[in-house]
Amino acid sequence: MAVFEYRVRDRAGKIMTSQLEADSLAQVRDNLRSKGLLIVDIKPARTGLNGDIKIPFLTDRPPGLKQVALFSKQMATLINAGVPLVQSLAIMQRQLEDKSFQNILKVVRTDVESGTPLSDAILKHPKVFDRLYINLVRAGETSGTLDAIMGRISDFQEKELALRGKIKSALTYPVIVLVFALGITYFLLTTIVPQFALILTSLGAPLPPLTRFLIAVSNFLQHQTLIFAAIIGAGVYLYRRYYATPKGRYQIDRIKLKAPVLGTLLRRSAIASFARTFGLLLASGVNIIESLEITKGTADNALIEEAIENARNVVMVGEPMSGSLASSKMFPPMVVSMVSIGEETGALDSMLNKVADFYEREVDEAVDSMTAAIEPIMIVFLGTIVGLIVAGMFLPMFAIIGQLSK
Repeated sequence: MAVFEYRVRDRAGKIMTSQLEADSLAQVRDNLRSKGLLIVDIKPARTGLNGDIKIPFLTDRPPGLKQVALFSKQMATLINAGVPLVQSLAIMQRQLEDKSFQNILKVVRTDVESGTPLSDAILKHPKVFDRLYINLVRAGETSGTLDAIMGRISDFQEKELALRGKIKSALTYPVIVLVFALGITYFLLTTIVPQFALILTSLGAPLPPLTRFLIAVSNFLQHQTLIFAAIIGAGVYLYRRYYATPKGRYQIDRIKLKAPVLGTLLRRSAIASFARTFGLLLASGVNIIESLEITKGTADNALIEEAIENARNVVMVGEPMSGSLASSKMFPPMVVSMVSIGEETGALDSMLNKVADFYEREVDEAVDSMTAAIEPIMIVFLGTIVGLIVAGMFLPMFAIIGQLSK
């Protein structure tokens, strides 16, 4: 298929410019005429040296959640102020600084101008607008409350960003300390240890096992760096391949949830995200079966996904899902009780929002606990590595000094 650029005039006489993929120019012409557009010009899009120079990792990267959340918030404000949808999209297109997002909105606006519903227009851009976003917009279009729905989406995305930020901040510190410790270890083993090894060898001192081990590691790192890097690369590759399999993902996700401190943080974060997403969908008018299916797709853990899938199967046969959540053992009794009360009172969305608020506060506490626990652990880890290297190098020196003093 080839890409064609076209200029058309709509029923109101407005000129629109966009691109379309098709097998031939005639196919583009038929497509545009079927939409009732008056064709002004059609030509193959510029490619190669005649086209714009693009750097893939800069231009093709989809907008992040923060940009989409800002877009949703401003769209909600514009629509609520009575600005027509097409004009709101045009304003956002001009206002955004991200070129890739501008191009996406240009296509979306063109589709909406031709009569396509907004939910169908954004359906073509799954890397930017996920299934949750599309279904919420469709619910807003059906109920005539698109401005309110866009506001809810914006609030949801802002809370999701805050939750991700807390987890990221909790993991950043230990990662930095670990990288720093490995860097110091590599420097000592490849720079300091070889110098001590030369001195000890020239003196003919007997070497204890620890010293011989450190010298062997030092020689390996100095002369087999590529092999060492290849081993690390192979390990990362095998881990990703294994995690890509259903069994591997299930096993690794289970280990993550059982990990000390980190497992508590991940479990609370997953419950908060589940409750917030599920509650938002229900409050927006999406039926419970589809809400569970969409929520399952947003879960970032195989065990949580399995629990949601089981709950969905139970609901499909007309039974309450609280029993299924309880049997999965992934959700604490408090969550199960809140869901059960919500099912009985018909206020499940409200109960889920309360659960999400509670567990987001729990995430804050887990982050503080994790930071407090990891700091001394990393200090002891770094001190132990440096201490072993120092001891391995100085033990033979002490032996030599003892022999000389005799």
